[in-house]
Amino acid sequence: MTIEEASARYNIPIEVLREYESWGLCGEVKKVMGVWQYGEQDLQRLSMIMTLHDIGFSNEEVECYMRLLLEGNSTEAERLRMLSKKRGTTLDEIHLKQKQLDRMDYLRYKIEKEQKERNAAK
Repeated sequence: MTIEEASARYNIPIEVLREYESWGLCGEVKKVMGVWQYGEQDLQRLSMIMTLHDIGFSNEEVECYMRLLLEGNSTEAERLRMLSKKRGTTLDEIHLKQKQLDRMDYLRYKIEKEQKERNAAK
């Protein structure tokens, strides 16, 4: 599968594929007649890269995680640490957003209450 085919089929931007290639993580990617060819393992790795991007990893974090992944089971603790750290950050963001929603709801409640009181007084 060429870079264009992989991009279209899996909805992965070509820039991400080129970055993946530049990291040297392409175990099965071969240059055939001037065109990169992606194997099944490469596509699985690309899926992991997209998942890491989707959960908020930066490009640097993705590259670090993928290098650790390729090193094997001995890096599981470090990969778990990275995921736990990202999870904690995400939970902090969720809690902040919940506080913001609570404050918005309170302000809306106050306005709606004042409107009802004015309407009842008429």
